[in-house]
Amino acid sequence: MFKKVLIANRGEVALRIVRALRDMGVASVAVYADDDAAAPHVTAADEAVALGASGPAAYLDGARLIAIARNRGCDAVHPGYGFLSERADFARDCAAAGVRFIGATPEQLALFGDKAAARELAHRCGVPLMPGVSHAVTLEEARAFFAQHAANGIVIKAVGGGGGRGMRAFEKEADLPAAYERCRGEALAAFGMADVYVERLMRGARHIELQVLGDGQQVMALGERECTLQRRFQKLVEIAPSPSLPDALRARIVEAALTMAREMRYEGLGTFEFLVDLESADLPFVFIEANARLQVEHTITEAVTGVDLVQTQIALAAGQSLADLGLDPAAPPAPRGYAIQWRINAETLAADGSATP
Repeated sequence: MFKKVLIANRGEVALRIVRALRDMGVASVAVYADDDAAAPHVTAADEAVALGASGPAAYLDGARLIAIARNRGCDAVHPGYGFLSERADFARDCAAAGVRFIGATPEQLALFGDKAAARELAHRCGVPLMPGVSHAVTLEEARAFFAQHAANGIVIKAVGGGGGRGMRAFEKEADLPAAYERCRGEALAAFGMADVYVERLMRGARHIELQVLGDGQQVMALGERECTLQRRFQKLVEIAPSPSLPDALRARIVEAALTMAREMRYEGLGTFEFLVDLESADLPFVFIEANARLQVEHTITEAVTGVDLVQTQIALAAGQSLADLGLDPAAPPAPRGYAIQWRINAETLAADGSATP
């Protein structure tokens, strides 16, 4: 097991990781931006180091974080979620510095960080996909795709990142140029990459995400969460398990996620996300993306399964197997009741009256 872990994050997820490390007998090192000096995670950890910068940029300085980890004798870095949690280059730099990145492998982060590449993996594994263009598209390519699917409408999505940024659904061709440029601008600002791709719109879709664990040899599913109630593609309510998913369809979705995870010899925690159309006979579910990290909503899966996902993630990164942790892929724990997470999302009101998450 690790002796000391640097927490490359802030706020409630940093506190969550501090608690998990303390329960495991592992020392923790917090970092903080100048404007976070009085934040709770600073005093909760065993040690705390100033980053010497303000705002979100302070937590995105991978070189500085790795230098602090080495200077403080840390043998691992936990990225939490957001910031550097899905950055393959940061994971590679950690490995090069002899510090374990607590998360998926750099190769897995790179693949799932590119939604077009993730679609190609799903296609290779025989997992259903919504009709779309699996590469960055020009405005003219998006226009041509819309012409094929005008009856349904289409969705523009950022190739990198997630969280609903760089994403717009529309049904009128006249809206396409503005939506295309807005999605590219949001994607560039949020993820540093403006590329977008397109998919056909699924009307009345339910949003299902499956929690997966892997040790590089075996993978297992730990139940699903439903996050259908959203605003501007931002999740508002999460519930585990889904109250609307039929058992037969649930089994198909579980097998689809596990097939993809096995293909990648997945390591750590991952969430495979699907859209579900309960009224469709020919395309009842499709894969949309996978997040190769701890998710905000992990707590409701913990509540219904009794599995501490953060401790499990840390133990897997330290080299323990699912079997070592008493987890049997053939017999995952059955959910006990239901758990719900409500979110409050902040929005910025633009001059034209539109709201941006």
